[in-house]
Amino acid sequence: MSISQKNKKEKKIVIFASGSGSNTEKIIRYFENSEEVKVAAVFSNRKKAKVLRRAFDLDVKALHFDREAFYHTNEVLHVLLDINPDLIVLAGFLWLMPESIIKAFPTRIINIHPALLPNYGGKGMFGMNVHNAIIANKEKESGITIHYVNERFDEGNSIFQAKISISEKDSPESLASKIHELEHQHFPIVIEKILLENNDS
Repeated sequence: MSISQKNKKEKKIVIFASGSGSNTEKIIRYFENSEEVKVAAVFSNRKKAKVLRRAFDLDVKALHFDREAFYHTNEVLHVLLDINPDLIVLAGFLWLMPESIIKAFPTRIINIHPALLPNYGGKGMFGMNVHNAIIANKEKESGITIHYVNERFDEGNSIFQAKISISEKDSPESLASKIHELEHQHFPIVIEKILLENNDS
């Protein structure tokens, strides 16, 4: 089989992330030996984000962009159109996706949120902000939500949820650790399922 024949069947992912990139690394490693799915690039809005180093170390193209390029030009959109990913994955990406990108890739952008949406979603609800609020409200359970992305924070249609129980001994930090485990366990599998279910498209 030639390289062109192989690549014709290969599904491509682009990951957007803003932080350390533990989910990004899990996704890259999950697909690194796959002949069906490839992480084509990792984008970050933070020049010094650890996720860019993780991607570089794993031989994945790592790209940085600023607010001007993202919101006031079509620079990022054009790079995405050139790559033409089958799925854009937001893994700890904290900016709202521009309407132009959402329109260019309808139902091809997904996000993971560290709570059971629709609760504890919206602007400013990310990372430890979520876990602090959940513990403060003495919730009995939390979890993750993987959902499609639209023009508003955390309001796209849900794809998958997984739950965990919260004990009275849990702190925001211990809850965060449990949620990270859920993310690492489920996110790559859900991504794979979405891509391979759409294999005939």
